[in-house]
Amino acid sequence: MKSLLLIGDTNSFMVNAIAKDLKTVDFDVIQKDPVIEELEKVTFTPDIYLVYLDTMNDFEGVLKALEKKVMEKGVHVCMIGERLQIAGAYDIISQQCVDEIFLRPVNISEMGEKLHSIIVKDSIVQEAKKILVIDDDAMMLKTIKSWLDTKYKVTIVNSGVTAFKFLASNTVDLILLDYEMPVISGPQVFQMLREDPDTKDIPVMFLTVKSDKESVMKVLSLKPTNYLLKTRPPKELVATIDDFFADKA
Repeated sequence: MKSLLLIGDTNSFMVNAIAKDLKTVDFDVIQKDPVIEELEKVTFTPDIYLVYLDTMNDFEGVLKALEKKVMEKGVHVCMIGERLQIAGAYDIISQQCVDEIFLRPVNISEMGEKLHSIIVKDSIVQEAKKILVIDDDAMMLKTIKSWLDTKYKVTIVNSGVTAFKFLASNTVDLILLDYEMPVISGPQVFQMLREDPDTKDIPVMFLTVKSDKESVMKVLSLKPTNYLLKTRPPKELVATIDDFFADKA
């Protein structure tokens, strides 16, 4: 039976009803109020964190804490709420950190299937190669993840700073790094990776939108493992990564 941590008002009739219904679709449900101190009492990592949104002020700290867990440990976070509540939540937690949203009223059967599918897909790629994608564009992160996560274990982060926090406690087999980013650019992140003894040997492929000769030569002068054009068809981009791992096998 898969574990699910349901975060919501434990005195709420609706939250308790959802908890009861989820148990009927083979989830071991643990409930916690949307309070940081309650979240910190959980000594294990559930298969799914499911947040039942209500008053947004109650959830700000929890959503920020969950975003950190996603970035550092790759946990799965889903949310239940109305459209305005979901939009408000996305002002706190990045969309790329949320696996699935469920609009109220919730169809428990459909929600159960989607939650189980997240876990099944995760178990399939558990032994797969691990790829870290670093890009400041949230849409590009989600797009690349959707291309790769059927066969690779993909973690997405939106800055070099977050990437180093993740790498401090996680290992990866390949990094896909956006060339042009604000604050800390791709080349700067690349240099920092190469200067750190713990990350200096991780293969890095740059992601870029520029295909002109001057831009390509500038990327190649840094001597990355490869570079990938974001404008390439998805199948070609994935094939390049497949070939890279096949050559290393």
